[in-house]
Amino acid sequence: MAAALATLYLVGCSGAPSRAPVDGADSPYGGYYGSNPTPSKVRRPLVLKKGGGYYKDDGPLEDIPDNIDEIPDAVPRLEPLNRFANKPYEVLGKEYVPNTSLQPYKAVGVASWYGKKFHGQKTSIGEPYDMFAMTAAHPTLAIPSYVRVTNTHNGRSVVVRVTDRGPFHADRVIDLSYTAAHKLGLVATGSGEVEVEAIVPDLTGVSYAQVAPPMPVRPSRRSNTAGQDRDELGELAMRLETEDQHLAGTAPAARALGPGVYLQLGAFSSQENAESLRARLARDLDWLSQSMQINSQAGIHRLQVGPYPNRAEADKVAERIRVSLGFKPTFVTR
Repeated sequence: MAAALATLYLVGCSGAPSRAPVDGADSPYGGYYGSNPTPSKVRRPLVLKKGGGYYKDDGPLEDIPDNIDEIPDAVPRLEPLNRFANKPYEVLGKEYVPNTSLQPYKAVGVASWYGKKFHGQKTSIGEPYDMFAMTAAHPTLAIPSYVRVTNTHNGRSVVVRVTDRGPFHADRVIDLSYTAAHKLGLVATGSGEVEVEAIVPDLTGVSYAQVAPPMPVRPSRRSNTAGQDRDELGELAMRLETEDQHLAGTAPAARALGPGVYLQLGAFSSQENAESLRARLARDLDWLSQSMQINSQAGIHRLQVGPYPNRAEADKVAERIRVSLGFKPTFVTR
């Protein structure tokens, strides 16, 4: 729902393309995108239990479309994979290598959902997040792709389109749109155990509708593509390390931030993705939102918080981030 670090976050994102229609969610459900009719009646806001898995100060809008139960699941279809959203990245010290093709995948874990705080924010695929669409965020599944999500407690199942990266909490396996969570019965509790299974043609018994031709593949400059994604991640990590080691010798005009100790939350090859992560974390870590800054140098856009006067003060903040997200950021001293 686009929405990284010895603390790298390298998922690049292209300029905002026009929003592709999301199956079953665009026309009759709320009027948020396109010309949609206003629902005839509106539900009262749902009562949400404290301690749920939706994001801090997040939740549904005050007016929920009356026909939300009628929103159909996403319809699997062959789409070109996003050229930027499937790059290797690292979040708070944890390395992720997204799939670059449709592959079998099955996992059981905690699902959470995100709502009005993210509604309209750009996702990793470049589309605005629509809380009434049947979409999801996953750390490594190819973007876009489709998965079946089943609530292990009540047996309800939905099909969603993966359009974003996340969740970046250690105990969660997938982030769902509000509508998907509603149909699974997860809204009131905020989170719940689910089984996530990738929908792959010829393997899951689900047919894909051919609606978009595959993108032509440009010849690679490298003759050997095995391990290429990890090579790119390693090369970028070494580039970042080299730049940080020589930061003291950087011309003053290239420095975007003042001296002190910083906590690095992400590093991107795309400024749009740095902005996207800042918007996402500004909600998840709202107490840090005012100190989040993007430092751009040599084509790398680092999302950092600070400066702090010393390592001890920075470490206190890093520990709070660890408690919230399950991972600790890295330290950068200028």
